Amino acid sequence: MGVPTRLSGWRGRSRISQVDSYMRWTLYLLPFIFPLTAAPVLLSETGQGRGLSWALAALGFAQCVLGVGLLRRSLERYRLGRPAPWRLVVLAGILQLASIVVVVLLVGATGATDGTARGTTLLSGGLTFFGALSLLAARVRTYLLWCLVGGPVAGLAVLPFGGRAAGAVVVVFMVWFLALWSLSTVRTTGWVLAVMWEAEAARAVQARLAVAEERLRFSRDVHDVLGRNLTVIALKSELAGQLARRGSPAAVEQMAEVQRIARDSQREMREVVRGYREADLPTELAGARGVLGAAGIVCRVDDTVREELTDEVRSVLAWTVREGTTNVLRHAESGRCAIRLRTADGRVQLMMENDGVGVAAPKPGTGGSGLAGLRERAAALGGTLVAERRGKGTFRVTVELPLAPECTDRPEPAPEPSAALAASPGGTS
Repeated sequence: MGVPTRLSGWRGRSRISQVDSYMRWTLYLLPFIFPLTAAPVLLSETGQGRGLSWALAALGFAQCVLGVGLLRRSLERYRLGRPAPWRLVVLAGILQLASIVVVVLLVGATGATDGTARGTTLLSGGLTFFGALSLLAARVRTYLLWCLVGGPVAGLAVLPFGGRAAGAVVVVFMVWFLALWSLSTVRTTGWVLAVMWEAEAARAVQARLAVAEERLRFSRDVHDVLGRNLTVIALKSELAGQLARRGSPAAVEQMAEVQRIARDSQREMREVVRGYREADLPTELAGARGVLGAAGIVCRVDDTVREELTDEVRSVLAWTVREGTTNVLRHAESGRCAIRLRTADGRVQLMMENDGVGVAAPKPGTGGSGLAGLRERAAALGGTLVAERRGKGTFRVTVELPLAPECTDRPEPAPEPSAALAASPGGTS
C-alpha cells in the first residue's frame, strides 16, 4: 500500500474519526520519547553497570511496545465497555517494577551517575501502566486509592535489592507523580474521545428525529384534511343507502353531496401535497445557512441575481439547495459550503460546493433518487444538472436553467429528497 493510498484512506475518514486516530496515536507514541531520549546515554555506558544499563533500555522499549496494545484495549474498555486487559496490566506492572529494581541496582553499583537518563526511562513504563490503570478504574477516586497504596508497596519492594530508606521514599513519590501525570494525560484523552463520539451519536439521533417529526407533521395534515370529510362521506353514503331502499328521491341529493365532499377532499389533499412539495428559494438559502451553521459548517451564500425568476425556475433552484444541504449533512464531514447564484447569457446558474467528501462516499447519481429527481425537473425546463466529485474531497452540484423556460409543463416529480431538515427554519428537507 503506497503513500497516496494511505492518504486517500485518511481523507476518506470522517473528521471525528481522524481526530480520534490522531489523539490515540499521539498517546500510543508518547511513551517512546523517553527511552529514545535516554538510550544514547544508557547504551554508551561502560564499566560495571553496562549490562544493567542495557537491560534498563530494553525494558523501556518493551514497555512502550506493550503499551500500544494495552492503551488501545484500555480505551476500548473505557469508551465501549469491552473486556478489560488485566493480564497486560499485570505484565506492564511487572516490567515497571523490574525497571525500578534495575535503577536501584545501578545506583548501588555505579552511584548516582546518569540519574536523568535512568529516571527518564522510567517515565515510559509509568505512563503506560498507570495510564491503562486510570482508564480501567471505575472511578477516579478508586484509581487514586490504588496508587496511594501502591506507592509505599513499590517503595518497600526495592529494599531487598539493596535500596536504602531514602531511595524507597523517592520511589514512593515517583509512583505518586506518575499516577497523577498519567491520570491527567491518558484518562483525560479517553474522556475527550468519549465526549466526541457521544456528540456525534447525538447528532445522528437529531437527524432521525427531524425526519420523524416531519413525517408526523405531514400525517397530521393528512388526517386533518381527510379525517372529517371521510367520516361525513361514510355517514351520508349510509343514509343514501337507507333512503334508496325506501325509494326516497332524497337519496340522489345525498349522493350528490357525497360526490361534492369527495371532490373537495381531493382538492384539499392536492393543496396539502403541493404545499409540501413547493420550496421557496430565499427561504431555502436562509435555511441552509442556518442549518449548516448550527452543524458547525461555514456556509457562504453569494446571490448576485437581480432578474425576476419564474416560479418554475425558483422552485427547481430551491429544491437544489434543499437536496444539497441534506447531502452535506448526511454524506459528508464538511467544514465549509459555498452556494453561488448568478446569471449570464440569459441563463441562471446555481453552484453548491462542499468539502469533506470521502473516497467511500457514493458516486454522483448512485446515492438515491434526490439528484435524479432534480435532474428531471431541470431537463423539463430546458436546463441541466451536473453533480461531480472534484479533487481534495470536494463535491459540486451545478444547475443551469434558462431565464425563460423552454417548457413549463413539468412531469410528475420523482420522489422528493429526504425530509431530514424539514424541522429546521426554512423548511429544508
